[in-house]
Amino acid sequence: MSKRILIIDDNNDILDIVQETLTYENFEVIARNDAKDYMTVIDEFNPDLLILDFRLGNITGGEICQQVKATPQYANLPVIIFSAYINRKDDLFKYGCDATIDKPFDLTELIDKVNGLVYPQTA
Repeated sequence: MSKRILIIDDNNDILDIVQETLTYENFEVIARNDAKDYMTVIDEFNPDLLILDFRLGNITGGEICQQVKATPQYANLPVIIFSAYINRKDDLFKYGCDATIDKPFDLTELIDKVNGLVYPQTA
């Protein structure tokens, strides 16, 4: 069974590229261009990974990450935050995300980080 990934980004071009890339890598992907009802979407889709843009209009990906991680059944759900603010990368980890990806990003980096979080290596 393929792993499920939910992406929330208000940039449709990025959504398309990421969805196409991850679908090609055999992930089941839902892409949303707004954060409306995101907890309902998470509850219904039950993703193995969440990818969030940091800037989403009336809420940040960081705030969503904090709320998801504070929900007991999703406390261990891996979260990647996309950000164009490279100099603020350390700030993003205070939200509890598991990884960050700088925009513009390299698709190889995206796939490597996704695989590393969805299929963690056992020591």
